[in-house]
Amino acid sequence: MLVRCAWANNSHSEQHYHDYEWGVPVHHDPKLFEFLILEGAQAGLSWSTVLNKRDAFRLAFDQFSVEKVAYYDDVKVKQLLNNSTIIRNRLKIKSAINNAQAFIKVQQELGSFDHYIWQFVNHRTIQNNWKTKTELPAQTSLSQTISKDLKRRGFTFVGPTICYAFMQATGMVNDHTRDCFRHTPLQQSN
Repeated sequence: MLVRCAWANNSHSEQHYHDYEWGVPVHHDPKLFEFLILEGAQAGLSWSTVLNKRDAFRLAFDQFSVEKVAYYDDVKVKQLLNNSTIIRNRLKIKSAINNAQAFIKVQQELGSFDHYIWQFVNHRTIQNNWKTKTELPAQTSLSQTISKDLKRRGFTFVGPTICYAFMQATGMVNDHTRDCFRHTPLQQSN
């Protein structure tokens, strides 16, 4: 039987996400935008709640097309607020639109969001070596730095804890515990 990180044993969807996505380096702007929006939607909720609504989010948010989301208007916001398949929070929906606009500005300034966000880790995954999930931080000084810079650039719902979860999800940091079957392969992929 495979040993996984302790948080990934509650459902098939969590296991699949853990086994194939969590901690895998992401260098594709559309995917980075998706994780940025989903991590913001998670604020105050469990990841499993967001994960279970992920497909619905993709449909509701035009497959996370940053160009489309950036131009959502009040009619679209109302439509999203009436969509029972997603997390219906006005501030989070408005944040997704705002963040799409800020994301595009970063792309225009630096060529890609990928280049911008990965510069914080010198374009290499930070390899941690945690024994148990209780050792994993909720945020770090680096996630605080990233949060401040994102906020300076106009992003919202990007506090240090959300930024750290984003770093974990996109492989900027390898936080699989040492006993997890994904820990070593992800160390070697750097």
